[in-house]
Parts: sequence; structure tokens; C-alpha cells
Amino acid sequence: MTKTKLRTSLEGLDEFIDEQLQLWNGVGTAVAVIHKDEVVWQKGYGYRDLESKLEVTPNTLFAIGSSTKAFTAATAALLVDQGILDWDTPVKSYMKDFQMFDPIATERITTRDMLCHRSGLPRHELVWYNSPRTREELVRTLQYLEPNQDFRNKWQYQNLMYMTAGYLVGQLKENSWEEVVQKSLFDPLGMNSSLFSVDEMQLQTDYACPYIEKDGQNIRTPFRAIDTIGPAGSINSNLVDMIAWLQFQLHSGEWKGISLISKEQMKVMHSPQMAFDSPFNSKELPVGTYGLGWMIEPYRGHAMIHHGGAIDGFASQVAFLPEEQIGIVVLSNTNGSVIPYTVAFHIMDRLLGLEPVNWSSRMSKLMGKESAETETNPENPLEVPIQPDSAVEEKVEEPHITPCDRPLITYAGIYTNPGYGEMSIKETSDGLQATFNAIEMPMEYTGKDTFSVEFVLFGLKITYTFTLNESSEVAQSISIPLLLEPGTKPIEFIRVS
Repeated sequence: MTKTKLRTSLEGLDEFIDEQLQLWNGVGTAVAVIHKDEVVWQKGYGYRDLESKLEVTPNTLFAIGSSTKAFTAATAALLVDQGILDWDTPVKSYMKDFQMFDPIATERITTRDMLCHRSGLPRHELVWYNSPRTREELVRTLQYLEPNQDFRNKWQYQNLMYMTAGYLVGQLKENSWEEVVQKSLFDPLGMNSSLFSVDEMQLQTDYACPYIEKDGQNIRTPFRAIDTIGPAGSINSNLVDMIAWLQFQLHSGEWKGISLISKEQMKVMHSPQMAFDSPFNSKELPVGTYGLGWMIEPYRGHAMIHHGGAIDGFASQVAFLPEEQIGIVVLSNTNGSVIPYTVAFHIMDRLLGLEPVNWSSRMSKLMGKESAETETNPENPLEVPIQPDSAVEEKVEEPHITPCDRPLITYAGIYTNPGYGEMSIKETSDGLQATFNAIEMPMEYTGKDTFSVEFVLFGLKITYTFTLNESSEVAQSISIPLLLEPGTKPIEFIRVS
């Protein structure tokens, strides 16, 4: 199919994307479509800076979140090609002091295990989220984090494992993961705008500001620096650079006639390693599998390889159809937006000559909303759930206010967990406040030594339950449910002062 025919099949795409921005209350988005070596579509929509009315361009930088994971897997593949790393050699063979909670996992976990999410660990997101600890320090905390599944038993999305894989890559190259990506991927691919830090991104001339919806309005939210967990999601990029990345994928590791990664290792990354339950659960996407850094799912009978990403105020989707040699990237600066998915799937429908699926309605139903509201009331946008790599749960109903039947000083103190670190509970003029990783969280008593604790930035509420000493005068520990992993063993913080 020629570029002209492809563009003809996308007639009306501008209007569709504008409708999606209105429907889902999106601030801005950037969309690119490629076919083989040709750029079919490359445009910005909406605003990169809503307050200043600065428009999105193909050069606008966005945080791509977990779409970074494919870059980390690629750096490991480079080392496999160089004979420095083997996918199936235990990590402990390379890092002698490496240790996990499960002794079997300590001895047997491999780079392949880490990169296809079968470590046995649940998400444990608050270990790293806004943490002041270094990457090396976080790797050391793995020994204190309890698994909730047997090693290699189940696919469980895991950012800490990707961070560890990136750390290993840096150690083996006697450098940092960032330097390996820069020299081995960014530089040869000409990805000259891509960066690893939102702090550095804000020094550029064309970057998107992050937004989160609150009460129907898009509010600018602070940039979230996740440099420490970088290999799991810290890359910032734009359409121009991501087009090169997609072309590199479609050419099976070749760039301008030079093989950067062997076809053999590209095939490993693009091949199913573990099955997972697709969140879409539909006839269009009936089976979900994960490769190394990529999700591999058939889309309406066509092979599709993709990965989404999200971090505070940003969302992305990077996808390609290897048989048709089609690549699509959609970047957004709206927190947890589904626009990258609705737009990418719509483009696939059009290019494949299929009757377009109403993915807006499907997404609405997926989130437990009435599809009629999505289709008939675009000015009343729906709440959007956070994507997989965010450390935030969806909002819950506010509890009924209950007077505390003990002095608040009973609960005040410093509590620690060897994996999570230190948490402070202080009495303020407004009641108790928890502080963890410099995040301040108001606490509201709900009865039986239990508090509803709010993450102010996100409106997230979770339950803190205190255990008191025999005289019931002083709290000794706090039990906290594991974020994003319902039904798992709570995290225990022990009082130290």
C-alpha cells in the first residue's frame, strides 16, 4: 500500500483525535504513523501548556513511562549479542551480593525472568515512588520484599525488577544504564532529543506539562522525577525520535543497513514469554502475552506488539504490526489517559480496512461506566484509571467521620519497614498526618484503631491499622495494604520511637 493510499484511509483522523480530546478531557496529544520507512502521519493536537496555550508539535517532549521498558530489554539484548550476558544465567552469577526474600528466587532468577515479569513479587510500588534512595539501595531492599506467588508461577507487572535489570546492565558495562542506552541506542538511531530526566526535559524549548483531572478541570500537576527507577520508565521523548525507534523495531534491529541488535535477539524480545490476562478481554484482543519489554497480543487477527506507559500527568502507547510493517506512537500529557489506546486502535482499524470499533465505549465499559454517557455526553468526561506503571489506585468513597476514642498521641511516632523505609506519624492542628517518602498524607479515624489515609496529590485513600501495646497506651506497629495488589499480605511498619 502506498503512502497516498494509507493517508487516504486515515481521512478524518484529525477530527477523530480532536473528538477524543474533548470526550476524555485530554490536554494534548501527539500522533505518528509509519509504514516501513515512510512517515504517514506526524502531528500534534491540543496543548503542551494549557495555561499559555502553547500547542503540541512533533518535537514536543513527553514522559513515555513504561514504554521505556523496551529500551531496557534492548540494552540487555545488546549485552547478549556481545557475550557479556545470557538471558538464562542467574543474576547472582553477575552480582554476587544479589538477594531476594525467596532463597530459590535468589539463586535462580535470571534476566529473562525479570524482563517478563515472573519474579513472584507483587508490585511494591511505594518502595520506590518518590523515594530518596539510590538505585543500588533499592536493589538491596529486594531481600526484604515478600513475594505473593511462587517464583515463575504467574505474570506480575514489576517495576523494581526492571530497575534491577537496568542496574545489572550498567554494572556489566561498568557504566550506568543511561549511558548504555545513550551510546548504544539513542546516538546511533539519531534520537537526539530523548532524555532520561524530567528535570532536564524542562530545560528544553519544547516540552509538555503534566496535567491531572480534578472536578472536571485539568490541573497542572508537578513533574514526577523517577530517575532512580529509570530503567522501568524514566525516558522522555517525542514523535521524531519515537519514529526512529519504531522503524528500528520493524527492521528487526537494523538501522541504515547496520545491525545494532541481532535478528535472533530481536526475535526473543518480540516473542511470547509469559501469558497474562488481557485487561481488554474482548474478541479483538483475546489473548495477552508478554515478551521482553513488549506486550504481544493479536489485534483482530493481526500480530501486534506494543507497550503503554504512564507516570504522573503523562500516558503513552507505542505499537507496531510486524506483518504489515505499520508503527504507531501516541503520546499524551493527561494523567492516566486512555486516548493513546483509543487513537492507536482506531488507526489500526482504518489501516487494516476494518470497520472501526468504538473503543471509547469499550473503555467506558471496562471502567464500569455507562457507554451511553461516553457516546452522548462528551462534555461530562469520565474518570480514567491509572495505567499499569503508576503507583496510584483509583479513588474510593470518603469514609464517614468517626471521633477518635484515644488520644492522637497514642499513634504518633516513627515506624520502619526494612524494605519500605521510614514512616512518620505526627499530630498536627488538623489531626494526624503520615509522611512517607516526603509525601504528606492526612489521616482520618474510622474506628478500631484504623485510619483512612489520603495521598493528597491523587485523592487516593488507603487504610492504616495500628496494633497497640498491652495497656493500649502506645501503638507498636502499622499494617498497610499493598497498593495495587488486593488480597495480598499487608506491609508491617514497626514503631522505633
